[in-house]
Amino acid sequence: MPLSTVATGREDVTSPWPVREERRVVSVLFADIVGSTALTERLDPEDVRALQRAYFDTVAGVLRHWHGVVEKYVGDAVMALFGARRSDGLDAYRAVRAALEIQRALDRRPMPGGVRLRVRVGVATGEAVVDLAAARDGGHGAASGAVTTTAARLQEYAPAGGVVVCAATHRATADLVDQRALAPVALAGKALPLDVWRVTSPARPRRSRHEGPLVGRRRELATAQDQLVRAAREHRPRWVSLVGPDGIGRSRLLHELRHSLREVDGVAVRWCVAHCPPYPKGAFGPVAELVRDLAGVRDSDPPAVVHRRLATLVDGLVAPARTTPTVAALAALLAAPEGTATATGGPAACRQVLLALAARQPVVVAVDDLDRAGPELDRFLRALFAAATLRGLPLAVVATHRPQLADPLPVPDDRRCRVALAPLGAVDTGRLLRRLLGRAGRPAALAGRLLPLVGGMPGYAGAYVAASGDGAPELPEAVRRMASARLDLLDDARRAVLTAGAALGVDFTALAVDRLLGWAPGRAAALLRRLATADGLVRCDRHGRYEIVDPALRRTAYDRLPRAVRAEFGRRAEQWRATAPGRVAAARSGPPAPRLATPRPADAEPTPALDTERAPALAAERVAALASEPVAALAASAAAPAGGRDRDATAARRNPVALGRQSNLDGRWSTPPASSARNRARDGSTRVADGLRPDLRWGPRSGGGHDGSVVPILPRLAAGPRRGADAVAGHDLTLRSAPDGRAHRPPSPPAPTGRGSATVVLALRQAAAAGADQTPPHGGPPLKRVA
Repeated sequence: MPLSTVATGREDVTSPWPVREERRVVSVLFADIVGSTALTERLDPEDVRALQRAYFDTVAGVLRHWHGVVEKYVGDAVMALFGARRSDGLDAYRAVRAALEIQRALDRRPMPGGVRLRVRVGVATGEAVVDLAAARDGGHGAASGAVTTTAARLQEYAPAGGVVVCAATHRATADLVDQRALAPVALAGKALPLDVWRVTSPARPRRSRHEGPLVGRRRELATAQDQLVRAAREHRPRWVSLVGPDGIGRSRLLHELRHSLREVDGVAVRWCVAHCPPYPKGAFGPVAELVRDLAGVRDSDPPAVVHRRLATLVDGLVAPARTTPTVAALAALLAAPEGTATATGGPAACRQVLLALAARQPVVVAVDDLDRAGPELDRFLRALFAAATLRGLPLAVVATHRPQLADPLPVPDDRRCRVALAPLGAVDTGRLLRRLLGRAGRPAALAGRLLPLVGGMPGYAGAYVAASGDGAPELPEAVRRMASARLDLLDDARRAVLTAGAALGVDFTALAVDRLLGWAPGRAAALLRRLATADGLVRCDRHGRYEIVDPALRRTAYDRLPRAVRAEFGRRAEQWRATAPGRVAAARSGPPAPRLATPRPADAEPTPALDTERAPALAAERVAALASEPVAALAASAAAPAGGRDRDATAARRNPVALGRQSNLDGRWSTPPASSARNRARDGSTRVADGLRPDLRWGPRSGGGHDGSVVPILPRLAAGPRRGADAVAGHDLTLRSAPDGRAHRPPSPPAPTGRGSATVVLALRQAAAAGADQTPPHGGPPLKRVA
């Protein structure tokens, strides 16, 4: 049954997506004319009709410009949706900008009969169920939810010609528009008063504040520095792109690059940096920012100060006869960057100044978020780069952007460098979380709970720390916006595959995705390969099981599914497990957990729940008789997954250890005492392996003369209380001594100190599984019971 029939009971071939409806976070704009009743009373009906046409035409034009969808016209009111079908992470900002533009457009346009219209606008952001097929202009009933009513009620409290927003919209646009708080308002049907803000105007671009040392980007920073140094020494311009998704830390790396490269061979490097705001007002706004950075001009400087600093900048760089025209062109660019007539000479003057400056010293022109800029900035940078190449000047261009933007300038590979930013590793993520928590005055122990949620994204880390409380961490609004934008960049087929994978749980197969979506077998496999190779959104293990890389992306995709679709997915998943050929690993459905499961073979059988009451009876007396080294060898032998990383782990897997008989692995296992300083933290507990993946249950051994065997870190103790130095933190997938991902030397297998020991627990689990004639829970070889 196609999924378009799940929510509605009928098939709709026009639906652009395998599900007809989605739960989405949208921004709703509601605009209403002030005094419309009195106006219609004194006008002739034909004049009212002409006035309405002019009003609706003006408002609809503005909404289309900002990619809004007119949901309905109600009398003289208009309701529009932003982010109903596609989200760019800036839905609330586009709604607010549209509201401000509606006011200005109505003031500029003459209305029939000389009537001046004033409107009130309210903007609210929240979750709604959206009919994707109806989410178009005039699609009545496209969205349902309290957010639509809230927007209509908010506009009643806006002044004539004003725009008011709710708290969620305020948070989403805090650094992008100028706002001032109003008194809380009591809305009908709301239990508590609502905080509201009045938006006055778009804000000038503000540079992000980057505090503290850079974490985990040493290699990327060195690569970019090397390219800039070579451009300065060889007098051959180079183009460096810092590429990665939103939240990966592109701006932070650019900030560090600027402050770490101040000179080359004793010659000072001149930097000028521009930040492209979302949907800039003018085509030449970023070029104006470059001029401001070069001349040291602030937004609050009066015209006289601006003129003096521009004159100081161009002094000696242009011919004396060209000084006055150049200063005038630059001043016009700063005063009206969106103008086409007065500002056309400004970019040319800026390019002339940059080239003259590069003839004296190395120059780096940096543009942050280049993918937000228009084609005018691309043409400016291309002309600048071509002229510097022709003259052999020490000039470099550094641009940050998302992976979807191709490099704007086709230059030889030896003069172009694309630095791709990958998610941070677990150790670096833990360091970053501890620093952010310390700066926020929060306990460092919270890092253990946040580590598997962040997914190595520095932007996510900051958002989680800001939103973290005493309870379970919720998905922060900023993270949800970034994940929604990343999800909506995909076409319908890939988005369907990713959503089905999120519904299946932490890992899944291509055949299971086909079954959930009602597709022919094999269709999802090609799409998953593309998601893994081209998009980097999923990864595949050697057993052919996939997992979504970004935990926030998995959570966002699942949260969009309506309840009926979730139930249908669950039913189909159960049918798939029951009817699939061979033996299929059980995949947990329901809300995706923030951590990943241990990879298991595709033909592994579901493991029944372990009866912890039987474990001591089956294995306690055997385990109690073993010394620490045989127990460690047993753990390494049984825990090594199929296709281990080294020969010793493979040998251990192929030669099951009979419980109580073999004391080591090939006679080469060495175990330092558990009490050694190398294996103990300050509080006496066992340390975490360096570089341990927090989303997997296996960590590679390294260093210390050991042979690379694999030591398990159990996610939860199967029996006995957690006690002593060998207790394992259950839900955090880390040892108790380092819940924040602190980097330590790899541990040796701990000596058993009781039923709380991780090694003993593993032996108990294996013994219980062998006694019940089961495969061990970790997917290792079965154990032989010894009389």
